[in-house]
Amino acid sequence: MLARSLLVVAGVAAGVLAGVLGAMPAQAGELRPEEAKRFVAGKLFAYTCFEGTKGLGRILADGSVHGTIQVRGSGPVRLMSLPAGTVRVAPDSICASVRGMPFSPCFAVNQLDSRSFRGSISGLSFAYCDFVRRNPRVDLAETSPQPPHRVLDSTTMRSTISE
Repeated sequence: MLARSLLVVAGVAAGVLAGVLGAMPAQAGELRPEEAKRFVAGKLFAYTCFEGTKGLGRILADGSVHGTIQVRGSGPVRLMSLPAGTVRVAPDSICASVRGMPFSPCFAVNQLDSRSFRGSISGLSFAYCDFVRRNPRVDLAETSPQPPHRVLDSTTMRSTISE
């Protein structure tokens, strides 16, 4: 009876350990589609692409995409949102389906370190974007503070109002 209990506990521990290790992506190198999904989905990333386009965004587990884009790194920063199913994870590929595009591009995802990856169009390694994970709470805390507000006394307020 004791031997059987130890066997069950060892089996459960091995299963938990295998599940935890299986959920952790490799530290560097190309990620398989499911590894890429776990590494990317729901997290906020800043990105910069080979031709200068940059922005900030998230790909959610349902394949929707939400964020900002500044084309070629100049001009206005625009909000963007693509519907669920835009990014699709298959057993052997990650592809995008965007209305109006004549084809569905597929991507290679190479993890650079624990916080970043490079996504490139399959077969066109020169066409890539580098993504770095951002923590919005830390970013908010690290932004430079606004200049302190002037404290106005009644004399200053009267002179300011009359100007």
